Amino acid sequence: MLLSGAAATLLPSSNPDVYKVVMFHFILGLPWLVVVVRFLAPLPWILPLKIVLGAVLLIASQHLLISRLSSGSVFAPEYPRPLIILFNVLFGAMLLLAVMQLALDAATLTMAPFIGRLPIGPNVRYAMGVIAVAFASWGVAQAIRVPPLKNVEIAIRGLPPAFDGYRLLQLTDLHLSRLFPKSWAEAVAARSNELDVDLIVVTGDFIDGSVESRRADIAPLAKLQARDGVYGIPGNHEYFFAYDKWMAHDEGLGIRMLANGHGVIRREGKSIVVAGLTDLASVGSRYPAPDLAAALAGAPAGATVILLDHQPRMAERNAPAGVALQLSGHTHGGMIIGLDRIVARANSGFVSGLYQVGDMQLYVNNGTALWPGFALRLGRPSELTVFTLRSVEGPLDVSR
Repeated sequence: MLLSGAAATLLPSSNPDVYKVVMFHFILGLPWLVVVVRFLAPLPWILPLKIVLGAVLLIASQHLLISRLSSGSVFAPEYPRPLIILFNVLFGAMLLLAVMQLALDAATLTMAPFIGRLPIGPNVRYAMGVIAVAFASWGVAQAIRVPPLKNVEIAIRGLPPAFDGYRLLQLTDLHLSRLFPKSWAEAVAARSNELDVDLIVVTGDFIDGSVESRRADIAPLAKLQARDGVYGIPGNHEYFFAYDKWMAHDEGLGIRMLANGHGVIRREGKSIVVAGLTDLASVGSRYPAPDLAAALAGAPAGATVILLDHQPRMAERNAPAGVALQLSGHTHGGMIIGLDRIVARANSGFVSGLYQVGDMQLYVNNGTALWPGFALRLGRPSELTVFTLRSVEGPLDVSR
């Protein structure tokens, strides 16, 4: 989500600043420059082969520009899925190779005063290239698969005993697109229904693309079934593609969209509240900004509150309002070990898994899918997350 967020900042949906556009694509080209100058140039290959390979890698480094020029948006490439996969593999390999090359150069400079110049022959670079391509290919495969099941038990103080054992499935960051098409959505919906849960929630970023482009891809979500229905909230990407149309379309699929609103679920005369917020991307726009007070207005007093908030950044502000559990996404878990620390800094320290925030528990989901512009997962797997709620008395013991 870090690159996606950077794209959102540097490439707004209308009237992009030319300087920001140029800088954004220049930054994406820096790994290519490192690979060409420090990896490709020293190889004992004929010049035409180096030029061809350099050109292919340059195209891959600018696949977001290609998406913008061909599809009108860096967020929704509308060219064939195999090409999107290839671009992600090449870009990922180039990024990993640039990091390895810089690490090798740093090690060489550090050791040179003591042992002299290290003999770095072609075989070392060949091995680096193979490793980079292998890891990138595996990372893309991990990103685009139907996620494995992850079970999480959540102990909630004061949860009515009637809800002890209540099972809730969270889907988030589906990013339905040419990369995550109808066939993938059908597989996710089928797997979700097999879990036979009480409630399904979708915490934002349903799509990348317009209603017209994604109508068939999102259609399988209408098949989602749970005893207490399906609730959803918008993510930041909904605001990039005609928010009003998408909110109405999602409702038409049988998903109850909670835009600063809530639903009440009852069991044996007791109730829990599922509340949902609009996304922070709405701030400064004509759309309603996140408003927790409005979301909880009219909710039963004293009821356990489960809050759906796409981005985890506002967890510390949400906690004092009496929320028991907040479910978020947006970060994609950081996507890559190491990169997750940078993503955490951009999200108030929250990036993946369960956190205790005051009296509230926060779960940041790694995501069901992720943004097609950087579809790579290394050590941060996607997940179909089923929460089992447990009723407890006294203080909670939640460790991180």
